[in-house]
Amino acid sequence: MKSICIYFQVHQPYRLKKYRFFNMGKDHYYLEDLANRSILRKVAERCYLPMNELLLKQLKKKGSAYKVSFSISGIAIEQFKEYALEVLESFKALAKTGKVEFLAETYSHSLASLCCKDEFVTQVERHSKLIEEEFGQRPTVFRNTELIYSDEIGSWVADMGYKAMLAEGAKHILGWKSPDFVYANDINPRLKLLLRNFKLSDDIAFRFSDRDWGEWPLTVDKYVDWLTLEGVPGDVINLFMDYETFGEHQWAETGIFEFMKYLPEQALKTKKLEFLTPSEVADKYQPVSVLHTPHPFSWADEERDVTAWLGNELQNEAFHNLYDLRERVHAVNDPNLNHVWDFLQTSDHFYYMATKWFSNGDVHSYFNPYDTPYEAFINYMNVFSDFAREVDLKYEQRMISPQDAVEKVLTVKAAVKKAAVKKSSEKKTTEKKAAPKKNRGG
Repeated sequence: MKSICIYFQVHQPYRLKKYRFFNMGKDHYYLEDLANRSILRKVAERCYLPMNELLLKQLKKKGSAYKVSFSISGIAIEQFKEYALEVLESFKALAKTGKVEFLAETYSHSLASLCCKDEFVTQVERHSKLIEEEFGQRPTVFRNTELIYSDEIGSWVADMGYKAMLAEGAKHILGWKSPDFVYANDINPRLKLLLRNFKLSDDIAFRFSDRDWGEWPLTVDKYVDWLTLEGVPGDVINLFMDYETFGEHQWAETGIFEFMKYLPEQALKTKKLEFLTPSEVADKYQPVSVLHTPHPFSWADEERDVTAWLGNELQNEAFHNLYDLRERVHAVNDPNLNHVWDFLQTSDHFYYMATKWFSNGDVHSYFNPYDTPYEAFINYMNVFSDFAREVDLKYEQRMISPQDAVEKVLTVKAAVKKAAVKKSSEKKTTEKKAAPKKNRGG
């Protein structure tokens, strides 16, 4: 019997408002509230609420062995609380079924793992604590932003105590090997790796409504036949995808909800398939080998690398400027500035600056609020420059200790007093010289 592991990523970034050079130093609010609210409400109505309702019915069904997993970014949870509390409540209802696992990730859906271990660890710990507070689960499996993984990143995750991590089953990493087995981190083999079967995942996430696809239309029976294909080696088929696939990327009119409604039942009827959560997969299967990956890779685009976020000079300049400010932000520890620090780290901002698709008008522009990557860069850097100025001002203020402040005041007072005495003395000398001499003649 093969195991099916279904995982959904839930994330929505905060969109920045149009922030011009002339706003700097005057306006310190950077978010486009109307767009953030309207987009989240739209996705909630099309995807989160109807899909959560569908899942809840399936998971509550008597005797159902269906199970799924999620990771929800801290930034998304913040917006649920602000714009759509019923969405958060619907996820909590799923958690109460005992058949849904919530994974850890970076709080800000950030790229911190590519430059700063301390920031990465801090964000993961914050996110894990948030998940425990909201859903009553302490995550034991980790999913990095955009499935970014390398040997080193995996070793950090293992050191934090996670038993498994999700990654992409990229061809250039696996070669002839199959993604349908469990692997282990090359540095710390205690960390098990669950690799996405990108072919079967993308059949749902990207090709489902493509009428030019040779397998269209994709029916439940056809898909289950693929899952149970004889002679295909493997222990587990990992189906990882964005949750927005349902109702947003693939509209309800395509039949995507009906497909997901009948998939679990048909799969279980075969008696050849079972559904497990990522932690259950890690507990059941032993790694067949270690996976050697010295360079970071992801689930994005054909290249499966990180060039979607750090592939040009614009992205790299913005990225390095941001993380050069980290120590000052943490030293200041101002709640308002911390919030800005969180949403400025979100990977989407760097994705908007990508030039690799700009020339051919790729589908990546669908969720991009900017007309060009250069506009995205300029707007981001205007916001960042004002934010950095505010951080520097607060940092300079915080770096003056109370004793230093007292000494500075006393020094200033002494200097003022000394200047006043000097001025008084000079005035008396001037008056004395200017006074008329008495006539001493006889």
